[in-house]
Amino acid sequence: QSSAHTRLGQKAFSQLLHKSLDEGVSFMDMADLYGSHPYVLKTVKDMPRNQLTYLTKLWPRKADWITPSGGAKREVTRFMKELGTDRIDVCLIHCMLNDQWPTEYERIRDEMSDLKRSGVIGAVGVSCHDFGALKVAAEHEWVDVIFARINHKGGREYSCDASAPEVAEVLKTARANGKAVVGMKIFGAGKLVKPEEKDASLKYVFGNDLVDAVTIGMLSTEQVDDTVTRMANVRVS
Repeated sequence: QSSAHTRLGQKAFSQLLHKSLDEGVSFMDMADLYGSHPYVLKTVKDMPRNQLTYLTKLWPRKADWITPSGGAKREVTRFMKELGTDRIDVCLIHCMLNDQWPTEYERIRDEMSDLKRSGVIGAVGVSCHDFGALKVAAEHEWVDVIFARINHKGGREYSCDASAPEVAEVLKTARANGKAVVGMKIFGAGKLVKPEEKDASLKYVFGNDLVDAVTIGMLSTEQVDDTVTRMANVRVS
């Protein structure tokens, strides 16, 4: 229940988030696994809620740090308390590992659907760490949003679920089916660090219309400046 960001400590976390907000980054990618909700709340508590987009993820499996309820209502209620809000814009089931997830997590899906109908959640979906799970998500009517691992290199070495062309084809299908796709591992979980590698990956995901948004782990203000500049240059090129 921690991440590289929360391990920076609240002061450094807040400085990094304020820098990102100043650069126009208002999409908060969070998760119960990361322990990030209280850190975000302390940073943005004085900001208008309608200027921020909150995405978080519910961990569905028992682990040493959590015993899930088996549904979603208890968890989402806690998330809202931790974030000081009455609405989660996007809530995902975290880390799908096989193509049986719709059945395996049916109760979670049902409770998330109830919360969506009541307006507590804006959109629902999954984050995928398996190619079979991703292919199912691209077609499943329940899914509004997919977190997908994609970069121009592809393959397990660069934290993708299949080759870049294979993943790209599924993401195109997902978007054609009306799903919003958020790309993750754009820089290969920290393996694509050369400037030309970063630019090539950003060009691949945006140039091929594979994503609606991306999440990139920036751990310093310099990385924020670098990433935002590269994204802007790719989008207009």
